[in-house]
Amino acid sequence: MIDVIIPNYNGMQLLPTCLDALRGQTRRDFIVTVVDDGSTDQSCALLTQQYPEVHLIALPTNRGLATAVNAAIERTHGEMVVLLNNDTEADRRWLEQLIGALERYPGYDFAASKLLLFDRRNQLHSAGDIYRPNGIPDSRGVWQIDRGQYDAVSEVFGPCAAAAAYRRGGLNQLAQAGKVFDEDLVMYCEDVDLNVRARRNGIRTIFVPTAVVYHRLSATGGGALASYYCGRNFLLVWLKNMPLPLIRRYWLALLWAQIRLGMHALWHIREPAARARLRGQLAGLRAVPHFWQKRQYGTQQQPCGDLSCLTTMLCFQS
Repeated sequence: MIDVIIPNYNGMQLLPTCLDALRGQTRRDFIVTVVDDGSTDQSCALLTQQYPEVHLIALPTNRGLATAVNAAIERTHGEMVVLLNNDTEADRRWLEQLIGALERYPGYDFAASKLLLFDRRNQLHSAGDIYRPNGIPDSRGVWQIDRGQYDAVSEVFGPCAAAAAYRRGGLNQLAQAGKVFDEDLVMYCEDVDLNVRARRNGIRTIFVPTAVVYHRLSATGGGALASYYCGRNFLLVWLKNMPLPLIRRYWLALLWAQIRLGMHALWHIREPAARARLRGQLAGLRAVPHFWQKRQYGTQQQPCGDLSCLTTMLCFQS
């Protein structure tokens, strides 16, 4: 059985498009769970009245994406876990193709979808995620016109959790203190953190170009909120997960990347998102001692001794 988990916060206007697309899927052996993160709109009423087949988990207060998704993972039991943003529309064969790839290729525990822009459906948002040694995450093909350049089934660093599939066994292997996603990250880069931990533990991701999803891009969050948490979490994910040999090798690259982000924000200081980025960077610095302590979990797991499982997938492009 497949569990499709959709986190939601005040997404009443977005959910019908997302859920109607799931109703039209060619593969049917799945259960949809919407985890509502303390919405103040009528999201829960909409689900109860118009989508009775959906399992609803209604959290009493808003605690962030990572906490919401963890709650849904804990309360579901399917062998396959699929995460899907509420601001998406999946192609009718999306689930068939995404889960089918994991069934055909048992050496992979994670699967990445091809994400295209909702309003420009020939433009890529992600063909799998990238992670750079300086701590800056990115997406393959982002903003490119989709001309088939990423139409090969291939291994990538990790999936964007806006539309991704995971074997539950792989998630359980990565759980820390019983939680799959790091709730201290709150939102943004929680999937990057998971992907880096997966690579360190030899868990691999397959990109499935025929598993197509159209994404509205941060319709629920975005703006200053995204800028704050990205400013905070880029640094923290790197410090928490990078093996010491790579820290010694790339700490200057991290420092320079942080300086460049800060200088860019200062240049645009009149913009709310730029000010939020700077607040996020300062919050990240304050959180360094706590996240450095989290590295202890890495010693309890079994990272690849020669680091090849991580370094061979790092992206060194500027």
